[in-house]
Amino acid sequence: MISIITTIAEPTESVIKLSNKSIYSNGLVIIGDKKGPFKYDLPNTQFYSLDNQLSLDFKLAKLLPTAHYSRKNLGYLLAIQQGEDCIYETDDDNAPNDYWSIRNQETKVLMAHSAHWINAYKHFSEESIWPRGFLLDYIGKDSAIPKHDGSLIKIKAPIQQGLADLSPDVDAIWRLTQDREFYFERKDSLALPTGSWCPFNTQSTWWWEEAFPLLYLPSYCSFRMTDIWKSFIAQRCLWEMGYHLVFHASEVDQDRNFHNLMRDFEAEISGYTQNEKLTKTLEASKLLPGSVNALRNLIICYEDLVIAGILPKEEMELVRAWANDYEKLKK
Repeated sequence: MISIITTIAEPTESVIKLSNKSIYSNGLVIIGDKKGPFKYDLPNTQFYSLDNQLSLDFKLAKLLPTAHYSRKNLGYLLAIQQGEDCIYETDDDNAPNDYWSIRNQETKVLMAHSAHWINAYKHFSEESIWPRGFLLDYIGKDSAIPKHDGSLIKIKAPIQQGLADLSPDVDAIWRLTQDREFYFERKDSLALPTGSWCPFNTQSTWWWEEAFPLLYLPSYCSFRMTDIWKSFIAQRCLWEMGYHLVFHASEVDQDRNFHNLMRDFEAEISGYTQNEKLTKTLEASKLLPGSVNALRNLIICYEDLVIAGILPKEEMELVRAWANDYEKLKK
């Protein structure tokens, strides 16, 4: 297992805490950007400045925009190049809490009953809260509250999303209207059935090898939507692979970096207005069954989103570069 972070800051307290946990793993890969950092003095850490990234033998390295979260894609490729079979991705303001530990792909879950949209946060709290990217018109619907029969089952889940306490991953509307310290309840993990949507993020997320082709972060969209749109595409492809997305109780405390909330709101407007169209487009995508087709299905999803006018055609050059780099590494 290896941890992937992109940052413009020198080691934060949160990253130092993760580094201390990572003595049980293969450490951290830190992806910098134009603003820095220019060094990264932390044990068990591989640091790649922007100059280092541009010298990598990946087609994607020179195509990715600077000052963009999508440069994290290079961290994924580096982990794959190094033969990792599990990637933990997070941000530099998420500190592991007492419940953080290296997870297993096989996990015990409660399987949610089928619904078109499921607010997974409501499984871990009765308060009014929803994940960034969740459809606003489903927030108050009873159908979006997770329901299950109470039976734990063991499943293989190649994508598992951990929640964050203190400052959870929510949208700007939640923060502008009710921002406060927040702690989720500790409950059994929840799996979503095929056909049920819930956005997930890149703040505390575990990926195993079969799902690696789906790690790609788009560049030609808002920084507040890149990981959310990635999550919808990954979910759609997971369904064809016969897997379920899993949410589990909080394993990090987020000491959130400063954000201008109105700028966050502006950056989320494309999600508020297009997430339903995006997911309906993905539902109509004609994908191929099985894990062997994960990369091909990713490309099909992006082609369909370009045709639908949700992403510009320029995104496809990066998607194909990702696919080229990935296939080259897996030969």
